[in-house]
Amino acid sequence: MGIYPPSLGRLIEQFSKFPGIGKKSAERLALYVLRSPKELAEGLVQSLLEVKEKIKFCSVCFNLTDKNPCPICSDQRRANGILCVVEGPGDQLAIEKSGAYKGRYHILQGVLSPLDGIGIEDLRISELISRLRKENIKELILAINPTVEGEATVSYLADLIKGKGLNVTRIALGIPLGGDLKYIDSMTLKRSMDNRSSYSS
Repeated sequence: MGIYPPSLGRLIEQFSKFPGIGKKSAERLALYVLRSPKELAEGLVQSLLEVKEKIKFCSVCFNLTDKNPCPICSDQRRANGILCVVEGPGDQLAIEKSGAYKGRYHILQGVLSPLDGIGIEDLRISELISRLRKENIKELILAINPTVEGEATVSYLADLIKGKGLNVTRIALGIPLGGDLKYIDSMTLKRSMDNRSSYSS
């Protein structure tokens, strides 16, 4: 028999499935929910269900959205011939928060990682190539995390796009090697976007 009643034990177990949440943190969260007014639990349940039902991938940039296409892809002021390629939605959000970029995005939904079984066909690369033609893109900014897998992805994309008459740039380093864009402060991200340079393999 567990030390908690079964329903509370199940809630702790569910919280412990979240990334970065250990057993003790899960217990604290569950006990907080238990002590809080019923409205908090009802709001949490409603929010979880809405996220699962309403949030989808934008059919253009593959960002998370509840409208298709997303507000950024729908904004004609952002159709300025510049496309910023990022690994995931968290990276796009980090760049948006910095206020340094006012173009459109393309979210790859990952990076090349053969050891994890992630290949070219698992990323949104073919859709990226299609967008380059359709949207008259003149500059492609590669804002991919500077990890081993990120560098391999940047190298692959640069080779793939070579000779298409595009200016391919890379955000300036200053972001630490092995860093993750969504955890970098806004000032560092802004400086990196402002000082991007041409990519050469």
